[in-house]
Amino acid sequence: MEVAVYNIKGEDTGRKVTLNDEVFARDLSEGNAEHTLYLDIKQYLGNQRQGTHKSKERSEVSYSTRKMGRQKGGGGARRGDLNSPLLYHGGRVFGPRPRDYRSKLNKKMKSLARKIAFTSKANDKQIFVVENFTFDAPRTKSYMELAKNFKLDDKKVLLVFANVDRNVLLSVRNVPNALMAQAIDLNAYTVLNNDAILLTEDSVGIINDIK
Repeated sequence: MEVAVYNIKGEDTGRKVTLNDEVFARDLSEGNAEHTLYLDIKQYLGNQRQGTHKSKERSEVSYSTRKMGRQKGGGGARRGDLNSPLLYHGGRVFGPRPRDYRSKLNKKMKSLARKIAFTSKANDKQIFVVENFTFDAPRTKSYMELAKNFKLDDKKVLLVFANVDRNVLLSVRNVPNALMAQAIDLNAYTVLNNDAILLTEDSVGIINDIK
């Protein structure tokens, strides 16, 4: 599949670059594409969780252990001390405890999920190839001009480079709906979680070789 190459002004340079059909033009009806994406994104988001949530249960709340009322005849539920979950400030029943949300997924499935994500974006015409560029200095205004040239100033945009460009990285750092990433670090969630992807020419070669 061939696509046009644009410059940073959003103009067609007249050149074209080839996108690997195995990555950008897969048949999404084959296999279980949606389930593959689900497993990969679930694993990615789970690995981001700290899992440090904790609440005190009845045995951990520090109150008097004296039975505060009669077992029966009080007109309410039977309860014992002030640590009872029935009372305000009492312990919580089966509260959350620290746990590890990380899971594993084999490399072939993660690679397949990434290809499915790229194909989905290509089908939606949300992928643009831009000739290699950099900014003269770290300036948010430089990125905003670039986004405006592609009519993406109000969209969530992913900039993909072959290597980290410090000036571009610092230029997009303060923009809430912009993210810069290296081609080798991309995953299905990062690819899907945006409205448009700007790929530099050097990054295309890396993505085309995804195994």
